[in-house]
Amino acid sequence: MELSVKDFPSLTAAELYEILRLRVDVFVCEQRCAYPELDGRDYDALHVCCTDGGGICAYLRVLPPGTMFPDAAGIGRVVAKRRGEGLGMAVLRAGIAAARGRFGAGRIRLEAQSHAVGFYERAGFAVCGEEFDEDGIPHVPMVLDTAEA
Repeated sequence: MELSVKDFPSLTAAELYEILRLRVDVFVCEQRCAYPELDGRDYDALHVCCTDGGGICAYLRVLPPGTMFPDAAGIGRVVAKRRGEGLGMAVLRAGIAAARGRFGAGRIRLEAQSHAVGFYERAGFAVCGEEFDEDGIPHVPMVLDTAEA
């Protein structure tokens, strides 16, 4: 297993294809959500990938402060091909480190699917608002103050 953090221009065409396919497979097909997966934010993001012999097996993107949230870096599109193996937590921890190191983020926000709150809490995130519906899936806002993590 290998972790990498790349900005958009550093991604190869094959990596970008694998990332988008994984995101669409899970967020559009598996979860049956018809929404604009290609939202234009990938250009500004850091792309955190976990790879193994079969290619990209987990992924997330980190958005700079002011892109998704005015006061914080944002983490989103957290996805793993295989669940229960720690792949998601590996990319999440690498994403937190990238937000701190590359963007100097003192605070990181995300919008978690409600069923995944415990996963994010294990990484130090805390619920910071009311549950809301996004594309038919309950979500909650969460925050991590990186000085405390």
